[in-house]
Amino acid sequence: MNGAAARPESGGALRIGAVSYLNARPLTWALERAPERWHVRYDVPALCAALLHAGEVDVGLIPSIEYLGRSDYRFVPGVGVCSRGPVASVALFTARDLPAIRTIALDISSRTSVALLRVLCARHFRIEPRLVPHAPDLGTMLQACDAALLIGDPALEAGSGPTGVQKIDLGAEWDRFTGLPFVYAAWTGAPGKVDRRAIEGLQAAQAAGIHATREIASEWARGDDRVADRAMVYLRDNVRYGLGEAEIEGLQVFLDAAADLGLAGRRRVEFY
Repeated sequence: MNGAAARPESGGALRIGAVSYLNARPLTWALERAPERWHVRYDVPALCAALLHAGEVDVGLIPSIEYLGRSDYRFVPGVGVCSRGPVASVALFTARDLPAIRTIALDISSRTSVALLRVLCARHFRIEPRLVPHAPDLGTMLQACDAALLIGDPALEAGSGPTGVQKIDLGAEWDRFTGLPFVYAAWTGAPGKVDRRAIEGLQAAQAAGIHATREIASEWARGDDRVADRAMVYLRDNVRYGLGEAEIEGLQVFLDAAADLGLAGRRRVEFY
């Protein structure tokens, strides 16, 4: 790696920007155990992407839509946060039937989840709601709008939603719409920032994290067995890791659909 690219406080380690959600832990768990090699900081997805755009980190686990923000970005091969079917942590909550939804309150922590919702509304649900940015509090969101988009840990903590409120899992809806996996986030960077050794290290960290999901769930729960069980089910049954052929196809379909709606420019998926 190019040590000159790293900030002095990182000690020459590759600067890593990661999201702070549970679903990212299998990708970062092993990295934290080698601080001499990886300097990891945690933020919400949108800020993680902003730091990468600004050159404050060398590689970021950024929302997949952010890849379209720079023509020179590349994905680290084989590593990503995905789902095929229900994901549990990206969901629309509503007390109304889908055709009756006129307004949706948005948690804007991740542009990918917002773009996914826009694509599904236009192509799958066939509705044109007004989208309103809002703090991720389900109660106040549903007071302000007909439906609410929650992502990450707030969506998990909301469970199946309050009585009378339907939880529409957007991972399941994408699978129903396309028959393909959905890629929420992936390690992304500009040319010259990530060398072969770093790529192999990020791939190895993912493999180690996948095998440590029980320990990760236990650490996340901080002694609460119910939280640990829920985290383990989520990591085992909902989230998938890796970028195989099907995931790459699903990612390209999503990026093309977002471009069709004018949400971003158009480009092909490229890797280091």
